[in-house]
Amino acid sequence: MHEYEVGDIVLLKKEHPCGSKKWEIIRTGIDFRIKCLQCGRVVMVPRRKFEKSVKDVLQ
Repeated sequence: MHEYEVGDIVLLKKEHPCGSKKWEIIRTGIDFRIKCLQCGRVVMVPRRKFEKSVKDVLQ
């Protein structure tokens, strides 16, 4: 299991409707708040769902 930190850039398995797979972690905890690096959309995702959808940590 990987320790995620605020500011990490992650690559998700599924594309956002804008076409990007890169997201920045804004907040961690029980829920993750992540921001799309292409369109700027901010989304809250439960920890389990987030951890399943992460393909790679870029930074």
